[in-house]
Amino acid sequence: MNSAQALPRPSAISPGRRMLNKVPEITVYFWIIKILCTTVGETFADNLNENLGLGLTNTSYIMGAVLIAVMVAQFRSRRYVPGIYWLAVVLVSVVGTLVSDNLVENYGVTLETTTILFSACLIATFAAWYWSERTLSVHTIVTTRREAFYWATILFTFALGTSAGDLISEKLELGYLPTVGIFAGAIAIVAFCHFALRMNAILSFWLAYVLTRPLGASIGDYLASPTEEGGLGLGTTLTSIIFLSTILALVVFLAISKRDVIRTGPVAAPPGAGPAVLVVLNKVAPTGALIDAVRRRAAAGHAEFRVLVPNPDNLGFDHGDPDGQDGVDLLAAALPSLRAAAGGQVTGRVALSPNAYDDIVEELDAGTYTEIIIETPPAHLSHWLHVDLPHRVAQLGVPTEAVAAA
Repeated sequence: MNSAQALPRPSAISPGRRMLNKVPEITVYFWIIKILCTTVGETFADNLNENLGLGLTNTSYIMGAVLIAVMVAQFRSRRYVPGIYWLAVVLVSVVGTLVSDNLVENYGVTLETTTILFSACLIATFAAWYWSERTLSVHTIVTTRREAFYWATILFTFALGTSAGDLISEKLELGYLPTVGIFAGAIAIVAFCHFALRMNAILSFWLAYVLTRPLGASIGDYLASPTEEGGLGLGTTLTSIIFLSTILALVVFLAISKRDVIRTGPVAAPPGAGPAVLVVLNKVAPTGALIDAVRRRAAAGHAEFRVLVPNPDNLGFDHGDPDGQDGVDLLAAALPSLRAAAGGQVTGRVALSPNAYDDIVEELDAGTYTEIIIETPPAHLSHWLHVDLPHRVAQLGVPTEAVAAA
């Protein structure tokens, strides 16, 4: 068997491999709808519980059953469907609110305790997710197990956000508007750390995701609460209708425009730019098989090569990688052999993400690549390159070659 082999066309990959990413691209629309959903989770749950007289327990049973039905549809889908996905988020928001409220109101658990409890559950879910999949990236929700971790995380973020928001606004008696300001400011700090200080994208995303829950809930409480309690007095019914209508309009827009669908089409170089090949290394030292693959591609015709390597210095990659070495130095050591094989200039960079898929997508968005060569990991599971990575990358539409590392 040759050390390098072309991946099958996407249509030839097994159904389990062909499942496209089940979540939307993270755009401004994502965050707007997310905050709207959190507001609905607060006001709609209160509306069913109080105004319709269902009571907290009956409301929990009804919404729990509806959530299960929608989650079955979400898991059965093989791709991201805006209507199903965002309906699931709205229902998870409602149920997460009800879980927190049940513990506090029906069982007398303090808000301090529920905040600590849901924080522990969220941390445990993150730990189990990373231990199992070696990534917490929402760009890689392409298996049922990862999707299960994803939705469990979403549920705990909503429950935690409810408890934390109630603790600050009610227990500490700060009021709704000051609470809105606190969480909006916290999100602004996360955004600044990400965009200005280059804080890890995955960490930034999940911090913002948790913080949007109490932000949206505080907004909902401020709009719905009576004026004598510091609110605008719109009521839970009107507030729920306004926000649900806005969510529906945005979801219909996204379903038609496809603006939040993670790109799966090919990334072609502009006319006259020539072929550009992205080379992804399993280790910072390229293997002989990868050198041969680059040499064969260079012999087939002129191409520009760019290398993407892991950084064991600050991302904790495979056991046995040299500790304490800077990724830039490791890249510099890897480039000479690749340049000799390519017969010309080869550029490269060190990965920013603990998951190779995220960095590959970032490169494709910023560059004009027509081909990808991936050095696949050996038998043990790499912390950066996963065994299914070449198949997921192939779904992006760029011709991909997998080179088996010795």
